[in-house]
Amino acid sequence: MKYQAQQAENAKARVDALVALAGSRVESDPIDALKLVLAAWPSSADGVFPQSSLAFRAITSAISATRPHVIMGGHEGSVYSVAASPDGTRLVSGSQDGTLRLWDAQSGAPLSDPLRGHEGWVTSVAFSLDGTRLVSGGSDGTLRLWDAKSGVPLLDPLRGHEGLVTSVAFSPDGTRLVSGSQDYALRLWDAQSGAPLGDPLRGHESWVTSVAFSPDGTRLVSGSWDSTLRLWDAQSGASLGDPLRGHEGFVTSVAFSPDGTRLVSGGGDGTLRLWDAQSGAPLGDPLHRHKDGVGSVAVSPDGTRLVSGSQDGTLRLWDAQSGVPLGDPLHGHEDGVSSVAFSHDGTRLVSGGGDGTLRLWDAQSGVPLGDPLRGHETGISSVAVFPDGMRLVSGSWDGTLRLWDAQSGASLGDPLPGHEGGVSSVAVFPDGMRLVSGGGDGTLRLWDAQSGVPSGSDPLPGHETGISSVAVSPDGTRLVSGSWDGTLRLWDAQSGVPSGSDSFWGHEDGVSSVAFYPDGTQLVSGGTDDGNFGTLRLWDAQSGAPLGGDPFGGHEDRVNSVAISSNGTRLVSGSSDGTLRLWDAESGVELAVLLPGHESIVTGVAISSNGTRLVSGSSDGTLRLWDAQSGASLGEPFWGHEDRVTSVAFSPDGTRLVSGSDDSTLRLWGNLPPGNILQVACRYLPIVDGRPDTSTDGLADEIGIENLTLPQDCDSYDPPFN
Repeated sequence: MKYQAQQAENAKARVDALVALAGSRVESDPIDALKLVLAAWPSSADGVFPQSSLAFRAITSAISATRPHVIMGGHEGSVYSVAASPDGTRLVSGSQDGTLRLWDAQSGAPLSDPLRGHEGWVTSVAFSLDGTRLVSGGSDGTLRLWDAKSGVPLLDPLRGHEGLVTSVAFSPDGTRLVSGSQDYALRLWDAQSGAPLGDPLRGHESWVTSVAFSPDGTRLVSGSWDSTLRLWDAQSGASLGDPLRGHEGFVTSVAFSPDGTRLVSGGGDGTLRLWDAQSGAPLGDPLHRHKDGVGSVAVSPDGTRLVSGSQDGTLRLWDAQSGVPLGDPLHGHEDGVSSVAFSHDGTRLVSGGGDGTLRLWDAQSGVPLGDPLRGHETGISSVAVFPDGMRLVSGSWDGTLRLWDAQSGASLGDPLPGHEGGVSSVAVFPDGMRLVSGGGDGTLRLWDAQSGVPSGSDPLPGHETGISSVAVSPDGTRLVSGSWDGTLRLWDAQSGVPSGSDSFWGHEDGVSSVAFYPDGTQLVSGGTDDGNFGTLRLWDAQSGAPLGGDPFGGHEDRVNSVAISSNGTRLVSGSSDGTLRLWDAESGVELAVLLPGHESIVTGVAISSNGTRLVSGSSDGTLRLWDAQSGASLGEPFWGHEDRVTSVAFSPDGTRLVSGSDDSTLRLWGNLPPGNILQVACRYLPIVDGRPDTSTDGLADEIGIENLTLPQDCDSYDPPFN
């Protein structure tokens, strides 16, 4: 027994050492960090990955920094430009070696021999919107058109510039081309005949580095080494307004948003800048994070994200509205990144770099979005998302509510004080104009959601002890509150006057959670009955009369949270017994017990707006996602909080989660379940010869740990780009 105990102790020490080493290397070498965490897997005695927040922070940080990617080698010089076909099946690259290359966008395999014709570097490439043609620009001062399937040249070279061509683009309708050049000018061309259209467009005082058509084809934007952007009429070539100034160095890349209302630019000053495409006014502050010049920028097809590539060798993703960086930089290139593009569906990125490679990246994220949201002085009890998804509200045991920007996580204004004890529950009215909160002082309070000013003069008293839960009816006319005094109360949401009977009695102990049915005719409450057994009860939302006879029983301890699907057919409950249960909302028949699950009390539950997923939070510090039909667990827990999770919610569109915790923070999460964390982590290793790279020889020698091996399971998972 002593020997076995010593073995277990040694195994734990090894795991802890590997995880600590991984955490120290996440920023400097995320791939090594990922391998170190994976190497801890088979070291644990039972073969289960160590369930520690440190381990999961290390692995999710490493995943965020690496992202799955495929390396495409073939060019004999730097890759200067990349583009994705509109149907998402092909990529094209242009290189210092004077060639273009076509690639399969799924596997990264080359599709043909190099396309030769330019007498110097290929500096820029683009697909036509129908995907049938390519245009390239080169250091020989020419543009060339190509058949995108066969690679056969179309027409003779297009000549007119007096210096190297830096950037090319097709008009949205495919009838015209625009090019920018070292000769300080832009030129328009007929895309069928290759004939120049009008005189060169002049105005910049140095090289034109980047050009783009607006989505409707009526305008052009250009960026230049003179540190400015310029807008142009795409028919007449007339300059539209004054230059757009802001960058402190040359402008390297420009792009329109898909709706044509905004511009994004990247510069040698290492920043991205957003602009109003009509007025030219800057939108917000510059986006700083890169450590060297930004070489290329692109906007996702849905307009929600930006990607930038930099001479610091990394790519970065950004929220296009707030400018907040999404996750850590994407490492992989061994030299500067010169060109970036999104796939047609926004799920992938392609980049080209000075290392002569193209790289494909998974553009999705399954890790926490940004840093924790800090501001409360003690634990957070409740969180809610506004109906438009743009803001969050939180309530805390520090006695305040706080408003947050749901995209950036920025705190909006000062805290909202008022309760004389902790705030236990918060809810947003359906129109997003008001808030309601319940507190340990036994009162409800109404708030103006814009100004944060209390709505109405006095708090709403009535309960004899603290309020555990509040909810607003779907039409916004009524409120319901549940209390540890064992009662529910209905209130008129305008006047604050109690409605119905004074109190609804039914639970034999405290009421911990309340919710309206989607049609507003019924209520559901969760609490404790029959000693310590958790129950759900149904109520008429007008009269407060109990419905359905006996309560829904099954939980072996208090029900802490209840939620109902948007179609009113299913209920989910979370309990101190550590389980979630699914119920038929009409009959009260238990449909499923969700296991295996949390290792401690379930504190909060929510259902996505489309009714397909559940999320739960627990005293074990994790969130879990579940299939709302089958009750099956969707992947491993979401780790990140350093104390119990107290409240969870979906964004209205189901793309994000928000959680609150006793660690005094909120966290935002991407909607994609991590899946089996081993499978996900293995898929984030670099791909070598079509398989995940599990080699550790050099790493083992460097850190001085013998028998450093990755799980054999890594070889059994298909890479993400097969």
